[in-house]
Amino acid sequence: MKNGNAVIRVVVLTISDSASRGEREDLSGPAVVAELAGINPEIVATEILPDDRDRIAARLRHYCDSEAADLIITTGGTGLSGRDVTPEATKDVIEREAPGLAELMRAESLKITPLGALSRSVCGTRGRTLIINLPGSMRGARENLGAITRILPHAVSLMSE
Repeated sequence: MKNGNAVIRVVVLTISDSASRGEREDLSGPAVVAELAGINPEIVATEILPDDRDRIAARLRHYCDSEAADLIITTGGTGLSGRDVTPEATKDVIEREAPGLAELMRAESLKITPLGALSRSVCGTRGRTLIINLPGSMRGARENLGAITRILPHAVSLMSE
């Protein structure tokens, strides 16, 4: 994603037990990449992980601490199911929350469906990396990301100061 002359390096992590086992196709990860295409991201990596709090946290730490990514977007694991642990894994990793981003996504989602109230998405920073949790459905991921896409370059640029 271009921010002035800077390229924003993006990692997309799909969190899904069934997709990680190859039982279903990952539709939300590619939808996230497509949603970002209009702002020219440099996609550093895409991965599919199971709903495992420790594994999710380890991959988030890896990309943040290696400074491989400016922005990590997760999709999946944000609902109310017992296996939905992405927000908890994210909270294990982040140093500061960015609640306004999650609030904006929820507010925009609620304009479309009351089910947006069920989202537990968390956004925050670790070092100079911004982490954004999105819902696991392709539609929900696109809609939530669409609510914040235009402000992401500015958010990332603030972290590099």
